[in-house]
Amino acid sequence: MTQPPHIGVIGAGLSGLRCADILLQNGARVTILEARDRIGGRVHQSTVGSHVVDLGPNWIHGSGENPIMDIARATGAIVHDPAGGNVKFSREGELIDDAVTSKIEDFVWTTISEAFEYSNRHGDSIPAEKSLFDFFGERVGQSDLSDTEKALALDASKLWGAYVGEPIEKQSLKFFRLEECVDGSNFVVASTYKGILEHVSKNATANADIHLNEPVVNINAPERDNQSSTPHQVTVATTTGKIYNFDEVVVTCPLGWLKQNTTAFNPPLPTRLLAAINNISYGRLEKVYVTFPQAWWHTDSTSTTTNTKKSTVFAQFLEPSYAPRPPTTEWNQECLSMASLPPPTAHPTLLFYTYGKSGEEIINSISHLAPLSAEYKATLVKTLEPFYARLPGYDATSVDCTPSAILATQWQKDEFAGHGSYCNFQVGVEQADRDIEVLRDGGGSEARRGLWFAGEHTAPFVALGTTTGAYWSGERVARGVCERWGLGSVGVGGGVDDSLPSAGL
Repeated sequence: MTQPPHIGVIGAGLSGLRCADILLQNGARVTILEARDRIGGRVHQSTVGSHVVDLGPNWIHGSGENPIMDIARATGAIVHDPAGGNVKFSREGELIDDAVTSKIEDFVWTTISEAFEYSNRHGDSIPAEKSLFDFFGERVGQSDLSDTEKALALDASKLWGAYVGEPIEKQSLKFFRLEECVDGSNFVVASTYKGILEHVSKNATANADIHLNEPVVNINAPERDNQSSTPHQVTVATTTGKIYNFDEVVVTCPLGWLKQNTTAFNPPLPTRLLAAINNISYGRLEKVYVTFPQAWWHTDSTSTTTNTKKSTVFAQFLEPSYAPRPPTTEWNQECLSMASLPPPTAHPTLLFYTYGKSGEEIINSISHLAPLSAEYKATLVKTLEPFYARLPGYDATSVDCTPSAILATQWQKDEFAGHGSYCNFQVGVEQADRDIEVLRDGGGSEARRGLWFAGEHTAPFVALGTTTGAYWSGERVARGVCERWGLGSVGVGGGVDDSLPSAGL
């Protein structure tokens, strides 16, 4: 009987785990090499105080035909659409009137929709250096907003950075369409991604050979020689000195890791693939969880400020002049109230999303400190107190308004995450759509060298940079490996094309 192919999967994140799942269902032998001491990759939880929180993704992007949403339902995960309760603060720290806030939000999201459609229709003729912020400037100029509202709209547009991990001024308009997600609302996974990860990893943890603490340092994938009687092999070496031989290798390492480790591949990767790796950008999104004894912003306690709005869900702080910051660094901040989540998942925590240079500055200020140290906490409180102190209900003399615990992610300091968050598309990129296609097929390395690539940066266009995209990419590669080896197609979905919701508008 013919031996089943032995497939090496580098990385035990969602894409690697889903790939292994399909391969195992169809009879392949699978070995997973994972650099960390755990599975999950960027899907990971920790605690702030007594509350379990996601350090990586905590949203499901698009509730339409989305396998991650299906898994959430199947596993009983609690998901929540945090609508309403949005507040904005001006550059001077003043609470913006509700009516103006609604008007500005409507304008911003309408413009985002228009930008998706414009990018789809005119992408070929849009200059590579034109940014999404340029587009906003044009739309603001054509609007009937007052001068004050125009300034607020431009300031509010900059919070797009919290979606992609870099400032809106860097967001490519030409390829803005590639930031579009699956149709439907976006949901917070209130109960965290833990159950979803357990579901995706169940088959792999039971039936694959998983090696933790095995960072890969060399991947030797020679050209296939169809005339040779010796079976083609791909050899992988790790920092522990171990050598593994496989029939095929699936690389699911983050784009940021690929950017910094192209020399790990031997022979060198194809020139066009190296260009694609270099062309697609990598974001710097970070999170800071600030927990309090009570969710004072959800109470009716008397405020020492003139602010009276309660039950804040989202708060945005636009171009703050009142917060200390490094010169020339954009310092917009946004936070989500975890107290707004449904029971039993709600807890008195504000989740700040910070990105780009701002996120870098914040992480650099605490990266050398122990997370439970007083200095770590004091440093983050000093940075964020100017923001949360603006929220309705804040009283500087109240113990309820003093953070009891605080925790920041540090993906920019994580070598296995590629020192960042996920892919995005910045001004200057000329062929981002083609670059993604090249990343998917490894510049031809699948057929010629037995080297396959998966991960959120290889996803269908509608799911780039998301957990859904990571999941689909693992499934896509597993389908290809199964086809090459004449295996079955058990568990394989129908496949997802590159059509985008706005393309049909």
